[in-house]
Amino acid sequence: MAKYIEMIRIRFLMMLAYRTNYYSGILIYSINIGAYYFLWSAIYGDKSSIQGMSVLQMTTYVAVAWMARAFYFNNIDREIAMEIKEGKVATELIRPYSYLGMKTMQGLGEGIFRLFFFSLPGMVIVGLLFPLELTTNVSTWGYFAVSIVLSFIINSELNLIAGILTFFTLNNEGLLRAKRFVIDLFSGLILPISFYPAWAQEVMKYFPFQGISYIPSMIFTEGFRGQAIIDGLMFQLMWSLILLVPIQLLWKAAKKQLVIQGG
Repeated sequence: MAKYIEMIRIRFLMMLAYRTNYYSGILIYSINIGAYYFLWSAIYGDKSSIQGMSVLQMTTYVAVAWMARAFYFNNIDREIAMEIKEGKVATELIRPYSYLGMKTMQGLGEGIFRLFFFSLPGMVIVGLLFPLELTTNVSTWGYFAVSIVLSFIINSELNLIAGILTFFTLNNEGLLRAKRFVIDLFSGLILPISFYPAWAQEVMKYFPFQGISYIPSMIFTEGFRGQAIIDGLMFQLMWSLILLVPIQLLWKAAKKQLVIQGG
């Protein structure tokens, strides 16, 4: 375990060395949130609420969704693809640790950095520029914290699956771009799931995407209450466990594929 903790620390320090990039990222995210704020203000018009959400809740939802993305987002799929392309993965596989575990811990180190140097200062700046409704309910903050950890796990697992597929395709740049678009669209980052047609909401129940952004954002804005919060967390936990199965199956097959390439 000490090895993985050290990987978290090293990745955090690496990100700290290039922290200027993330200061500019705060500005870009603030502009995104501002654009969504004016867009939704125009959509709401004189309406007090749409789909049970007030314009203030929607503004808070957008801000929280984008700032939470800074924590759960990582590029471990692209890193795996690059290491396979360059042949570095062969060296990594003989080291005394789990390759996938190491990548996940690196993603966590990056996420922790983004949380402290991106999300938190970003929320302060956005809160000064736009009207937000930040809850003072301690239990809501607690549920939200658990939820974004689970969202990080789900997103990282999907990234691992996408990265492992490079063993079979050798170049999956198109897949990685498509995966990012699908996650942003169907996770609730761009549009809350409750705003989709009923048939689309029903279909999305069978996919893990809403566990990445929609559920934590709805918990924070108190769009979910009581049993709905527990159901949301259980949905996230269930997919966190389910996704381990394809990861293990693909990883076993991928290592055999690597042997064939090396032969």
